[in-house]
Amino acid sequence: MSKLFSPIKIRDLEVKNRLWVSPMCMYSCENQDGVVGDWHLVHLGSRAIGGAGMVIAEASGVNPEGRISPWCPGLWDDSQIAPWKKITDFIRAAGSTSGIQLAHAGRKGSAHRPISGTGSVPVDQGGWETYSATSEAFEGLAAPRELRADELGQLVADFAAAAKRAKTAGFDLVEIHAAHGYLLHQFLSPITNKRTDQYGGTLANRARLLLEIVAAVRQAVGDQMPVLVRFSATDYVADGWDQTQTNEVAGWCKDQGADLFDLSSGGLITGVKIPTGPGYQVDFAKSTKTATHAEVAAVGQITNSEQAEQILQDGLVDVVLVGREFLRVPYLGLRAANQLDAEVDWPWQYERGRWPNA
Repeated sequence: MSKLFSPIKIRDLEVKNRLWVSPMCMYSCENQDGVVGDWHLVHLGSRAIGGAGMVIAEASGVNPEGRISPWCPGLWDDSQIAPWKKITDFIRAAGSTSGIQLAHAGRKGSAHRPISGTGSVPVDQGGWETYSATSEAFEGLAAPRELRADELGQLVADFAAAAKRAKTAGFDLVEIHAAHGYLLHQFLSPITNKRTDQYGGTLANRARLLLEIVAAVRQAVGDQMPVLVRFSATDYVADGWDQTQTNEVAGWCKDQGADLFDLSSGGLITGVKIPTGPGYQVDFAKSTKTATHAEVAAVGQITNSEQAEQILQDGLVDVVLVGREFLRVPYLGLRAANQLDAEVDWPWQYERGRWPNA
C-alpha cells in the first residue's frame, strides 16, 4: 500500500494524502493591494484538481510591510478575506484541503518581483521602509531600520489577526514562515540578530518573538486547526543558525502549540555554498522529527513518485512538500497515484483521461 497516498490526521484535520503543494511566491497581485485574483485561483485550484492532498498558498504578508514585494498577497485587512475564500471553497470542492503561509519579509521586503527589476522598490513606486532585528541590509536591498522592542507586540498581534482571517477565509491550516532569511529567521540567527535586549543574545531570547507568535496564532485559531512552522535548518556558515538550534526551538514551538515542522534551509545571506541534490533537505526534517517527536515535512528536489514514496516508507518524515515539480506538472498527484498503483478519486470531468491501468 502506498504511504504517499495514505491519509494523515493533524488535530481535527484529516488530509487525504501526504503529497502536498509547497508554498511558492507568484508575485501576481497586480493592483499591489495584497488581494488575490484569477491567477491564484487557477494556480492553486489546478493543483487541487491534480490530486494534491494539501495546497499551501504562498507567503502572505501579515501587514503591508510584511510582503516580499508590492505584488505579494496578504491577510492584513478584512477586504482580503473574500477573494481567498473563493479559492479555498474551490479547493475543498475539488476534494483537497488548503493552507496559507503567514509571513513577514523584514529586511528582504519591498523588493522587485523577478520581471520588474532588481533591488528595492522605491517608496514613490509602491515600496516601503523595511525593518528587521537590526539595521544591517540584505545584499542588494536597502538597509532596514532596527525594530524597537515596544513595536514587537503589534507584530505578534498582526500574525494572530492574519491567522484569524485565514480561518474565516476557509483555510484548513496556517504555516508560520520562520525560514529563508525573512523576519523571523532574521531574529533567530546570530548572524543577523545583534540585539542586546530581551529579543537578542541567547537562543531563548532570539527565539522569543517566534514563540510569542506561535502562542498567539494558536490562541487565534483555536484548538482544532493545525499550526505549522517552516524553518531553515541551517545558514550554511559557521557560527550561524544550525540544526541543533532548529531542533531546540522547534521543541519550544511544539510546547506553544505548533503541530508540524517544515524543514528547508538557507536564504539568510548570499554567497554561501549549498550542497543541493535530490532530497537534499530530508535529513534536516528527519533530525527535527527525532529530536521533537513531532510530525515533519520534507521539501527540496523531491521530483518523482518513487522518491517521495521511499522517503515516507523509510519513516524519515510524515509529509512530502513538492514545489517546482508541481509547477511543471499540475496534475502530479494523479500521475503519482497511477505510478504507485494507488486508488484515488479522479475529478469526474477528467475520467476519460485516466491511464489505462489506473
